[in-house]
Amino acid sequence: MKLEMICTGEEVLSGQIVDTNAAWFANVMMEHGIEVQRRVTVGDRVEDLVAVFQERSQHADIILVNGGLGPTSDDLSAEAMAKAKGEPLVENKQWREHLEQWFSQNNRVMSANNLKQAWLPQSAIMVDNPVGTACGFRVKLNRAWLFFTPGVPFELKHMVREQFLPFVQQEFGINAHVALNKILTFGHGESLLASKLEPLTIPAGITLGYRSSMPHIEIKLFARGDAAIAQLPAITEQVKSVLGAAVVAENKPTLAEEIHSKLYRSGKTLATAESCTGGLITSQLVAFPGSSSYLHHGLVTYSNESKVKVLGVQPQTLDDFGAVSIPVVEEMAKGARELLDSAFALATSGIAGPDGGTEEKPVGTVAIALATRNAVYSQMVKISGRSRELVRSLSAAVAYDMLRRELNDEAVIVDYSSIKRYPK
Repeated sequence: MKLEMICTGEEVLSGQIVDTNAAWFANVMMEHGIEVQRRVTVGDRVEDLVAVFQERSQHADIILVNGGLGPTSDDLSAEAMAKAKGEPLVENKQWREHLEQWFSQNNRVMSANNLKQAWLPQSAIMVDNPVGTACGFRVKLNRAWLFFTPGVPFELKHMVREQFLPFVQQEFGINAHVALNKILTFGHGESLLASKLEPLTIPAGITLGYRSSMPHIEIKLFARGDAAIAQLPAITEQVKSVLGAAVVAENKPTLAEEIHSKLYRSGKTLATAESCTGGLITSQLVAFPGSSSYLHHGLVTYSNESKVKVLGVQPQTLDDFGAVSIPVVEEMAKGARELLDSAFALATSGIAGPDGGTEEKPVGTVAIALATRNAVYSQMVKISGRSRELVRSLSAAVAYDMLRRELNDEAVIVDYSSIKRYPK
């Protein structure tokens, strides 16, 4: 089966918005053992839509079309599909009744524009949208089924899981036995990881792939068929053994989620005191439900005054060593931890850039500390040649990794091949 995707919308084509729908869809399909073989993005012009529907339908078996089903004049997917088929649009009575009932139940007035969403190509088979006002539909053109979905991410995800996948499995008899393990790494480049894994013998039916999602590199082990699935745990352990300290999580997309999971289960508490990371460590954790069970507070102590008055950093320490220094970040971590007697505290202070660096402490110099009830661990790293955003993101990840290692009773500070570490 050959699966393709057509993404519609001027805002996607021009780069005004990032097409997260396509990435999500491709990832979900891969987890079900189906690879997207081509993706096309096209703007809101009827003639362009008609051309791409006609052209790609001669090559693919099934095409997911995303976007263009709304009530406005630039939502043209249904009209273009009708033109590609050479047939009229007709009103789908079932969806019109659904729209009228939905607006009535929500005490809202339905405009005439909304009725447009009930008009589908004559040969179309309506596909229910349980969470929105735009129904989907599917149409057979040439060799392909074109399956139309709304561009709203929440609606797309519901329809792919509840409508699209069952249709694919029924229509094409795909019910492959597949399994996927994801190994998250940090602090080492893709080429170095690949060189370490290259000598491994990967059994038939298992494929190994890499995905760069800074500040992480994710390694995917995908197994197809019962024999390959049976060997997947052993191969996963081999990969983890070869990569050693580079591995920071398994089947989690970020270090933040790994830390959340560990703290949520442990009953231990955390405080943060952030300068250059500006609350990034804290905000990534509060994105997960249940973080209030372990997160005491997240303090952004950006100025020297706040470091002194809020965290108890000694003015003399700042004068002697500067804000970006091991002594200062250690006092920040101690002060943050002691406020509520948290089990742990993380602190950062650095120069994210693009300005502010000196010869002694260039842009990308960051001091990071972890305080526990019994000790304080600290290190100074240099993240050179990176954007301000990436310096902050990598600094947060180093801090997370220090805490993760402490929670695992491992050495808190390790060397990263892609991040230089200064001695104290």
